[in-house]
Amino acid sequence: MNAVPRILALNPNSSEHVTQSVVHAMRCAMPERMIDIVGVTCSDGPEGIVTQADFEDAGRRMAACASNGFSGTYDAAVIACFSDPGLEAVRSQCAIPVIGMGEAGMRCALRAGGRVGVVAVADAAIARHLAYWERMGVGHRVVGERALNISVAASGDHEQAFARMLAAAETLRDALHADAILLGCAGMSALRGQLESALGVPVIDPCAAAIAAALDAVNGTVQP
Repeated sequence: MNAVPRILALNPNSSEHVTQSVVHAMRCAMPERMIDIVGVTCSDGPEGIVTQADFEDAGRRMAACASNGFSGTYDAAVIACFSDPGLEAVRSQCAIPVIGMGEAGMRCALRAGGRVGVVAVADAAIARHLAYWERMGVGHRVVGERALNISVAASGDHEQAFARMLAAAETLRDALHADAILLGCAGMSALRGQLESALGVPVIDPCAAAIAAALDAVNGTVQP
C-alpha cells in the first residue's frame, strides 16, 4: 500500500473531459483526505457507454487493460462508468480492490433512501441498468429510471442538461415516490448539488460513492 492511497479512475469512454470531471468530483468528495487519484481515458473507446454494443466493447477494453497489469501501481481501481463494463473480468485479474461506479452508487443510494429513482443518460441504457439492479438483488427497491437523452459529454452541462435532469428527477420523486435519486452517469456530477437543493431529497453522485467505496476497501472497511 502506498503511503498516500493511489486510486485509478479508469474511464472506458474516449472523453478526456469526462475523465477530468470524474477525478474532480472524486477529489471534491474527499477534500480532507490525502489521496492520489489518477484518471486514465480509454482513448479508442466509444464516445459514451449508452447502447449494449458500447457496453460490451467497453467491457472487453477494460479486461484488456487489466490484463496489461496495474495492480502494483495502485491501491484500488474504479471503473469510471455507471454501467460498470467489465467489472467482474477486471476483478478476476487484479489483486487490488476494483470498484464499480454503478454498484457503489446504488449501494450508497439505498443507504440514503428506501425507494431509489435513477436519472439515466439515455433510454438505451435503462434496460441494462434494470437488469443489473436485479442481479445485485436490489431491483425491488428501484422505483424506475428516467432518461435525459443527451450525450454523456453534455450530461454535466447546466445549460444542456439541468432542466431535463430536474424534470426527470421530479417525475421519479412525485409520480414514482422515490425518496433518493441516483445520478446514472459519471458525467453528471457537477449538477448534483443544484439538483438536490431543487428536489429536497438526497441526490447521490456515483463518483463520490465510488471513491468512498475505494477508500473503504483500501482501509479494510465494509459498508453495510
